[in-house]
Amino acid sequence: MAITASMVKELRDTTGAGMMDAKKALTETDGDMEAAVDWLRTKGLAKAAKKSGRTAAEGLVAVSVSGNKGVAVEVNSETDFVGKNADFQKMVAGIADVAMGVDTVEDLKAADMNGKSVEQTVTDAVAVIGENMSVRRMATLEGETVVSYVHNAAAEGMGKIGVLVSTKGGDEAFAKQVAMHVAAVNPAALNEAEVDADTLEKERQVQIDIARESGKPEQVIEKMIEGRMKKYLSEITLVNQAFVVNPDLTVGEAAKEAGAEITGFVRLEVGEGIEKKVENFAEEVAKTAKG
Repeated sequence: MAITASMVKELRDTTGAGMMDAKKALTETDGDMEAAVDWLRTKGLAKAAKKSGRTAAEGLVAVSVSGNKGVAVEVNSETDFVGKNADFQKMVAGIADVAMGVDTVEDLKAADMNGKSVEQTVTDAVAVIGENMSVRRMATLEGETVVSYVHNAAAEGMGKIGVLVSTKGGDEAFAKQVAMHVAAVNPAALNEAEVDADTLEKERQVQIDIARESGKPEQVIEKMIEGRMKKYLSEITLVNQAFVVNPDLTVGEAAKEAGAEITGFVRLEVGEGIEKKVENFAEEVAKTAKG
């Protein structure tokens, strides 16, 4: 039986399977739509695709360091429970190892992992574990010394927050303290020069609006804004923040005492920036009753 484009589309709409998988299923079942659905289900392809619309905002961040390079990778799942699954953890650790050899998350997804691409490996895991999963992002860091730190670790080298810090001079013990600080305080940038220009301008405009509400003269407002922006930068830049290990010093001052220069950092937190859909069961029941 000839397999038409409309048949492939119908099967894709029904199962959420990919175009080539849908076409193969129809070919294998001689165009029998119901049999094709079953074929996709037995291969785990329909199940995996159906999960793809669900929000994956949990999961793990894995960190790995080799020589003067470190990598952090976020792999998401739908529930926190999966993050505790040994098979999921093993897969995430393997993905982090593969990430050491690539530069972007797109390259990572396409990279080989035990004979299959990372993306295919994750798709196969979706079918087995039964939750939507995705390799969301990765970041690399290089430097004279690179250390990693995981907060709220679920297993070796992976947890809810993964941090990399690179330093020049000093020792690894100090760099590790800085990594712990980054995990706890979440600075926006290393120093003033690295603060995003749009972020800076947005904050300045907010401070201008606040200051003008006071009704004070323009020259006074200018000084107010200057002082508030200086305080703002001290709060969001790593080297100017009060060091959690010794709040009497800034991180930059502590680095100087340790004979170190902090050259960079990476911080990935699971689900950061993902909008989680919150279901209100009572409202859903009320809507259904009215309908």
